[in-house]
Amino acid sequence: MATADVHRRARDRPLGTTLLLSAIGYALVIGTFAGVVPLYPDIGETGVNLLSHAIAVVNTLATVALVLGWYWIRRGEVAKHRVAMVSAFVLIVLFLLLYLPKVGGGGEKHFVLESAYAWVPLWGWIYPTYLLMLTIHIGLSVLAVPLVLYALVLGLTHSPRELTGTRHATVGRIAAATWILSLVLGVVTYVLLNHLYAAEFVPA
Repeated sequence: MATADVHRRARDRPLGTTLLLSAIGYALVIGTFAGVVPLYPDIGETGVNLLSHAIAVVNTLATVALVLGWYWIRRGEVAKHRVAMVSAFVLIVLFLLLYLPKVGGGGEKHFVLESAYAWVPLWGWIYPTYLLMLTIHIGLSVLAVPLVLYALVLGLTHSPRELTGTRHATVGRIAAATWILSLVLGVVTYVLLNHLYAAEFVPA
């Protein structure tokens, strides 16, 4: 009964549900960065490295799921689209469960323009480009949260026929494009920071 009530409320108030879920997500991330969410064990630099690799895998899988979901809805394969998009959302929740302990219990790695391999160039524009990609990645991540949640809430509380009378398709396109670009940039900056160049570890 409680589940049915939650479903009805989300269906009747998709915008309010989206705002509530977005606020919870933002609060967790901001609280973790500010150090006011003392929930995480100390994992050190080794733990941060392991979680960074796991996060990159999760984000890559989420990108694949999103692209497939976009492809399938363009072909009218609604059931496959739904599975792909829900899978992408589950992967992003998993990302959050990995990311928060990484930041709150470990720390951050800062880019250093030193090659990890002899063949990796040390051009001066690489560091500003890395910072630009990281900034866009973070900005799009913040922007994508309410868009993704709104499209998801509509998709999970309405039938395919009912969705034609909502903003699901319009918001979904924007959300998917924003989300995909953010994830791709996140993976690229991960490769630069963890595999091609050096990094300085800053404990939480």
